[in-house]
Amino acid sequence: MMFAPFQYQELIERALQEDLGTGDLSSAIFPKTAKTHAKIYAKQKGIACGLEITKQVFKTVDPELEVSISKADGELVERGTVVMEITGAICSILSAERTALNFLQHLSGVATATFEAVTECYGLPTRITDTRKTIPGLRMLQKYAVAMGGGQNHRFGLYDAVMLKDNHIAAAGGIRPAVAAARSRIGHMVKIEVECENLEQVQEAVAAGAEVIMLDNMNLETMGKAVEIVQGRAVVEASGGIRKGDLRAVAETGVDVISMGAITHSVQAMDFSLDIGDIKALTKERWEKGENCAK
Repeated sequence: MMFAPFQYQELIERALQEDLGTGDLSSAIFPKTAKTHAKIYAKQKGIACGLEITKQVFKTVDPELEVSISKADGELVERGTVVMEITGAICSILSAERTALNFLQHLSGVATATFEAVTECYGLPTRITDTRKTIPGLRMLQKYAVAMGGGQNHRFGLYDAVMLKDNHIAAAGGIRPAVAAARSRIGHMVKIEVECENLEQVQEAVAAGAEVIMLDNMNLETMGKAVEIVQGRAVVEASGGIRKGDLRAVAETGVDVISMGAITHSVQAMDFSLDIGDIKALTKERWEKGENCAK
């Protein structure tokens, strides 16, 4: 899953306008001819993601900036690892700094959270996927970050797959009529997923021909029984309130997929910092003390 710059350029410009407004009053203290060299480095271990869009933020503020990326999206980096270097006008670098880091920190946070979830299921065939619970305007980037963290993407929107949830089923008069109505309106390439809250609904959804069965907020025992009912006739997805510590137990029930909204909608950002000149936070003694010395 790759992105060309034009796919996120408008987002960058809106983010910069939000931050810069009519101009950066702080960086105006420097003459436009004043040059410097800066480095962006990780302040914690995690999966780097969003380096190209971070670079594009700097280039949008000032096309004359020289930006060098030293790590790749999806790469595990240690605390203190330099991921990017920027050379050029001081005022341009500082004006772009916060917006650039906002993208890098958030997307790396999503990738890292996904990586941690995938690691919990190591050795098992169960896949970790995202959901549509994304920050408005950032869905494509967040789903890209999930992929960089080793996860897979669920549907991207309402347009690329059918998911019949409780309200669809209630309004249609049941699972069978809901599936039948959906099938009559979609092409042969589109799959139908049915959200099930109990084993009776699982049986009905399989009989109706759903390709994906979602087990909504079921306990482990019920999940295991649902997998036995399906018997490989559909993809089985577990979803709803699944925490990191529960992942392996859920995967061991035999479900094919675990979908998690938490890896996009409430993820903790990964900490990065930009320093001009020497990286002041890399002093060995200060790292060992765990000081948060790069502001």
